[in-house]
Formats: sequence, C-alpha cells, structure tokens
Amino acid sequence: MDEREVLAGRFEADRGRLRAVAYRMLGSLSDADDAVQETWLRLHRADASGGGRVENLPGWLTTVLGRVCLDMLRARRARRDDPAGSDVPAAADGVGDPEEEALLADSVSRALLVVLERLSPAERVAFVLHDLFAVPFDEIGPVVGRSPVTAKKLASRARSRVRGADAAGGTDRATHRRVVEAFLAAARGRDLAGLLAVLDPDVVRRADPAALPPGVPAEIRGARAVVEETVLLAERSAFAEPALVGGSVGLVVAPYGRLALALAVTVEHDRITSYEVVADPARLARLDLAVLDLPAEAA
Repeated sequence: MDEREVLAGRFEADRGRLRAVAYRMLGSLSDADDAVQETWLRLHRADASGGGRVENLPGWLTTVLGRVCLDMLRARRARRDDPAGSDVPAAADGVGDPEEEALLADSVSRALLVVLERLSPAERVAFVLHDLFAVPFDEIGPVVGRSPVTAKKLASRARSRVRGADAAGGTDRATHRRVVEAFLAAARGRDLAGLLAVLDPDVVRRADPAALPPGVPAEIRGARAVVEETVLLAERSAFAEPALVGGSVGLVVAPYGRLALALAVTVEHDRITSYEVVADPARLARLDLAVLDLPAEAA
C-alpha cells in the first residue's frame, strides 16, 4: 500500500467526525458533505505538492474544514444580504437525501441548529469547534483569522446567545417546561386525555395565517377546539422541540433543522392558558430564541 492509499484510509477513518462537525456548522447535510469533500481535495493537493507528511492529521483536517465552512457561511450570508440575489435559495434550504437528513437532524438538537443559524459565521465556527468538539482556542484562532483571545470572545458571545439571557431558569421555568413537554408528548401520541390535562378549559390559540390550512380561523378558544386542531396537525409535532421563545419555554418546529414555526406558550397554574403559533418569516426572524440545554458535547 503506497502513501496516498494510507492517507486516503486515514481520511476515511475521520470522515464521520468531520461530517458531524460540518453539519453542526452548516445545518445542511448536502453542504456538510460538500465541505468534507473540499477538505479531502485540499489534503490531496497538499500531498501532491510535496508538502510533507501531516503529523497531526485530525487537527489539520479540522482546521481546513473549519475554514471551508467559514467561507461557505460567509457566502451564504452574502447571498441573503444581497437584494439582487434575493431569489437565490440559501445554501441551507436544499436537502440532499431527505431520509438521511431527517435521521441526522434527529440526532442533533433542532433548537440548537435553529439558534446556530442566527450567529455570525465566525461565532458559529468558534462555538461549534470549542464548545461541541473541544478544539482549543489556539487552533480556532487561525481558522477564523483572529487571535486565540478574540476566538474565545467569539465563542463566549455565541454561548450567551445560544443559552439565552437567563440560563439558570428557576422553579417557574422548570414547571413551565414540564407542562410544555407534556403537551408535546400528548400531541405526538394523539392523546386527547393528555392534551386536555395540560390545557386550561378556556385556552386560546392564536396563529399567523401562514401556519394554518385554508379556512382555519386565526384564533380559536376552548380546550376541546384546541385539542381537535392539535390532533389534526399532529404530524408537525414530530419536528418540534422545546426551546426558549421570547425568554419563556415554548416550542420550535424545525423539519431538517430549518425553523418553520415557533410556539410562544403561556402557562398559569400548571396549565397552558394560551399559545401563539408564529409562522410569518419576518416575525420568526425577530423572535428571541435560545436552547434549554446545551448538548452533551458541550458539557
């Protein structure tokens, strides 16, 4: 076996990790695969140019992958900010293999992917590399083109936004979360009794028209009416996850990790008294969203 075959084998052994890093940076399976492939091409070119054996190949690959992802995130943001390119779909909008993407999205916090999408490219790369994959800041600095101290500040700023203003929460938040999680579990199971148990008899549901099928009113009142609609639209619950919505525990609905809806929930006396379904893109963009728990990698 020649050196190129050995190098290819070492790269393939690390492909799964690289793909996981890229997916969290980019939020798109097809983009993640493109980034991993570009990293392989750069490794191949470096080897062909006679650059010598890479001693710390995983570290080298992570650094190159980070730079590739940073460039892709910056290009994505530039397209979104360019009025002339407003009709061009964002890179994260494309889905390669829907089944594989769904499985991958299920393995990562949907709320985390939604919140990461709101960070600047440099903040996202610094946070993902350090908080999710324990890459030291002296290695992250060159990736984002900053000093290690500045890279640490980028990750810290990102962490604050990911966690929200009040990361500690408290008894009220814990109770609120329990009620919202019970509502979500009952919705997924089409459990009428379970839904009635967590809804106030006079609960009010308000929704943006974009969130509703034709003919469904923007506001409905009463637990029975809300339960009937919830059961009717139960398939959405498969893509839902608790998150902080406007500082309180609510739900985000994010197929493939892309934010489609957010539910701002009001809980009083251990029951949901009202909730609003936000679907208008402009309103979704203005919502203050954060995760309830950082993933295990960040512990």
